[in-house]
Amino acid sequence: MKRTLGAIALGLISMAPAHAATLYNTLDGEAPLIIAHRGASGYLPEHTLGGYELALQMGADVIEPDLQTTADGELVAMHDSTLDRTTNIEALFAPRNGGYRVSDFTLAEIKSLTVEPTGATASTSYDGFTPSMANPYRVPTFQEVMDLVSAYNATTGKQIGIYPEAKTPNSLAMNEKILQEMKANGFDGSVQNTFIQTFSHEGARQLADLQVEMGMDNAIAALGYAIDLGDGFGVYDATTGGVTALEDLAGFADGLGLYLGYDLDAAFIAAAHALGLTVHGWTFRPTSDEAAWDMFLPWIEAGMDGFFTDYSLRGVEVLDRYEASEVPVPATLPLMLAGLGGLAMLRRRRAAA
Repeated sequence: MKRTLGAIALGLISMAPAHAATLYNTLDGEAPLIIAHRGASGYLPEHTLGGYELALQMGADVIEPDLQTTADGELVAMHDSTLDRTTNIEALFAPRNGGYRVSDFTLAEIKSLTVEPTGATASTSYDGFTPSMANPYRVPTFQEVMDLVSAYNATTGKQIGIYPEAKTPNSLAMNEKILQEMKANGFDGSVQNTFIQTFSHEGARQLADLQVEMGMDNAIAALGYAIDLGDGFGVYDATTGGVTALEDLAGFADGLGLYLGYDLDAAFIAAAHALGLTVHGWTFRPTSDEAAWDMFLPWIEAGMDGFFTDYSLRGVEVLDRYEASEVPVPATLPLMLAGLGGLAMLRRRRAAA
């Protein structure tokens, strides 16, 4: 179970009515996942080991690495197909083939780069946080990302998942390599909250088939935009310009990663849940704590299963606040707690299922 109450409170809360046990309208009744979008990208440079580590310490359930392929065939964590938006490459290398595509530079060359902060709030430091690695803001390989998460899980006993995306949708070679590396690192379906995402719905089907062949069982997430078809719902496939009905997606996908717009609402989420599909929304970028509450709360109430957010800590704190305000307690609880010598605090704790 992802969330538990403090030891004292747990025994007392058990006296609450059975119908009050589930606070959330998610598919499994558990709290929505906090998915670290590009790591802790609202605080530190995106897609860096330092950023991923901070997200883990903030309480994220899942780390999301976007993946590109280098000139020598290695998978690196990078959102863009080019290197110039997020790194200092222009100071070190001349353009190749008219630009700075990841696929035109070797891993060794890319490893010489420094990832720089992007956005209004990201920095090169975060108060109270010291990265554990020597070069926290270099471009990491997919292997390094998995090493970081695996070490964290081994040390803490948690099961933090990963949520990789092939930024070359529907590439058989890339999909195979991602799955091979995941399987070699134990992400074969046995680590909870691990997904593989793609904007290509055909690519999602391909990933599902490849996993069967490879003996893997990670959840597959089809990305896109929610569409109301009038007689049902579908998801817009940005790679083809078509729309795939939810019923068809449920044949090969386990979940949906959807933009917070178009026709995404509580009715869409309920329809997806009826087919066994989880719904994760992107991207939550609240600029303050109160803005976070206003942004997350409607989607919590709508039953969304996970939040892609640049601000993991704000997502965690919103769920803490929601639980503290919604958990029903017996009328006699304050007296019982006082008799035990103080107030028991409700705290959000993450543990292996």
